[in-house]
Amino acid sequence: MHLPPAGIVQPNPNRGIRIMILGLTIPQFTALHVGLSFIGIATGLIALPAYAAGRWMPRMMALFLVTTLATTLTGFLFPIGNFTPALGVGVISTLVLAIALVALYGYGLNGRARIIYTITATMSLYLNMFVLIVQAFLKVETLNKLAPNGNEPPFLIAQTVLLVGAICLGWKATRRRLAV
Repeated sequence: MHLPPAGIVQPNPNRGIRIMILGLTIPQFTALHVGLSFIGIATGLIALPAYAAGRWMPRMMALFLVTTLATTLTGFLFPIGNFTPALGVGVISTLVLAIALVALYGYGLNGRARIIYTITATMSLYLNMFVLIVQAFLKVETLNKLAPNGNEPPFLIAQTVLLVGAICLGWKATRRRLAV
């Protein structure tokens, strides 16, 4: 029997074998993963524009970073047999978040660490929202009809608007000084 990564195979007399991740069924674990993602996106959409406006929200920023990191790390626990684009985004997101955390907590946003943090925190929010758009076009029937293959104009427009928004937010944030 082959065990999926991070999964526990648990016999279920009614339905055969059931895959568990951290003691949760796949649907339960997926709900946890998605919930963390939504919290990360929501807090990022509050904390990063405030940061770009010169206001520091330490608790909101910490919640953004923690939930975004938890989203990324839980993504690696799904039973996936080979390397996928989702895993690639996860690897990039993990590295970007690690740099953001070092810039914030290791260097206290002093000197160049402030700009490095600004760029990497913005990239973290962008990557989480990038995946949200991908998943929305895959799972929401109305959106899926507009772009069933993920390369049609509605999907590309949504991703382009997100990218431009992230670049503008990051640019504005690098130009501001914090009023601490």
